[in-house]
Amino acid sequence: MERRTFLAASGAVGLLPWAAGTAYGQAASGRDLLELRVYHLDTPEQRAGFEQFAQEAAIPALNRLGIKPVGVFAPADAHGPVYVLLPHKSLESVVTLLPRLAQDAEFLRRGAAFLEAPANAPSYRRVESSLLLAFQGMPRVEIPITSPGRVFQLRIYESPSEMTGQKKIEMFNDAGEIAIFRRVGLHPVFFGEAIIGAHMPNLTYMLSFESAAQMDENWQKFIRDPAWERLKAMDEYADKKILSNITNLVLQPIAGSQI
Repeated sequence: MERRTFLAASGAVGLLPWAAGTAYGQAASGRDLLELRVYHLDTPEQRAGFEQFAQEAAIPALNRLGIKPVGVFAPADAHGPVYVLLPHKSLESVVTLLPRLAQDAEFLRRGAAFLEAPANAPSYRRVESSLLLAFQGMPRVEIPITSPGRVFQLRIYESPSEMTGQKKIEMFNDAGEIAIFRRVGLHPVFFGEAIIGAHMPNLTYMLSFESAAQMDENWQKFIRDPAWERLKAMDEYADKKILSNITNLVLQPIAGSQI
């Protein structure tokens, strides 16, 4: 594929700083902007306080502002970190979120213990945030599975350069990898390209399963799928050329999560 054609097909957001404006315009025309927050928690008390805050104060307030569904996920065997997914319909929604929440009296009342925690008893150690633009091939967050025992995979693919990062996005969007995922039971929740965040360039996606056993079984289906075997054999999509690191996390929804 020629360079000019490739850039037009993939959107090329994040490739150069000036592309950010185009990315936000595309989001307004149908692609979610996905804010992914990571809360680092150190104690059982912090985890319990976070869950209460999320369920009783934060998620209802976010919904009142039109931010939904809100996903909240954590590892099964640790206090944290806790991952929070906030789908926005516009850049304005992202940049005005905190002042809008500050005007919500019910949010401030219900979340007071968490929001006003002192330095000697903090609610969390630190919070990180990334902003992702949803893929053209999956412009909105989906909720494929709602069973109580569901599990999630959060996967982050880092690339060695902007162009190779766009090539991996092309592989998902245009070469059919998302379609293969759906067919074999790797149920997507979202796919997003990092616009702002750490370890760029990267893309992040989340999958959902009925159970950990189904996750393992369906990944085996994917590995053996003839369409995937043909796709991965294409030299232009070789992992060694377009990926430099993969992060793979298995998470569970916490109480109140809407995904």
